[in-house]
Amino acid sequence: MALQAGGMAMDTASRVRALARFRMGDALFRQITRAAAVAVLILLGGVILALVEGAWPALRTFGVSFLATQSWNPVTEKFGALAPIYGTLVTSLIAMVIAVPFGLLIALFLTELCPKMLRRPIGIAIELLAGIPSIIYGIWGLFVLAPFLQVYVQPALIATLGDVPGIGYLFAGPPYGIGMLTAGLILAIMVLPFITSIARDVFEAVPAVLKEAAYGLGCTMWEVIRHVVLPYTRVGVIGGVMLGLGRALGETMAVTFVIGNAHKIMPSLFAPGTTISATIANEFTEAVGGLYTSSLVALGLILFVITFIVLAAARYLLLRIEKRSGG
Repeated sequence: MALQAGGMAMDTASRVRALARFRMGDALFRQITRAAAVAVLILLGGVILALVEGAWPALRTFGVSFLATQSWNPVTEKFGALAPIYGTLVTSLIAMVIAVPFGLLIALFLTELCPKMLRRPIGIAIELLAGIPSIIYGIWGLFVLAPFLQVYVQPALIATLGDVPGIGYLFAGPPYGIGMLTAGLILAIMVLPFITSIARDVFEAVPAVLKEAAYGLGCTMWEVIRHVVLPYTRVGVIGGVMLGLGRALGETMAVTFVIGNAHKIMPSLFAPGTTISATIANEFTEAVGGLYTSSLVALGLILFVITFIVLAAARYLLLRIEKRSGG
């Protein structure tokens, strides 16, 4: 009896020590994860403070006119961010208008129509596009895509759409090859793998029983996609689109090669332009004087704010969708 009682006491003590170790491990893990989260916030705050501090001389000198003028003259130290902001928004819009429908269609083909033996090779090929360095896209765009657009595509668009009321001004002017449209096409190719991969993953997550039930009710494939697949996956699809938009807004080297780098706002999509990232990449190493450098840092701050607004709006949209669907 004494031996049995002693054994039970030892088992209880060992269990107590084990529980203490588990609690200590949990507490340590909780502190590590909390420290990681706080470190991210500190890093983000440091970036914001550095941008605000560097941009303050330009913002103090030019005020609101920095956002409303397109003048960019380092000699006279007159700077305005309107042209880079316009180029960033327009090229990103072109990219999303092209990449979103193509990405969703490719994802639907891979999940609903593609033979099983071809799904993996096509999926791998699409994902490999995301691994190509942006400078390679830029070189390809400058030496292959831009000449092709200049010779074949842009003249045809000018001849067919240049005189259409309401949209003709978008396709007016000489075919330069490089310009806003070319930059938008390059961005569309670059963000296409992100949108396609995320959309394919969320489409594959749709329970098969839901689609089988819809087919059992007599729905066509298009009706199943429209009324079952897309509503079930809309949150994930919107997340993938926002990820692609964030990539398009911040892309630098590929756009720098093909956009023309002109600080002007032209209505034609064929005209050269510039973006915030391209302006910073082109001129930061040549910036002489505190005001010039501060203006470039101010452009970086504006790009940060634009990206933050886009991501915040996307998050708000996702929350509204989840609330409406009862999630």
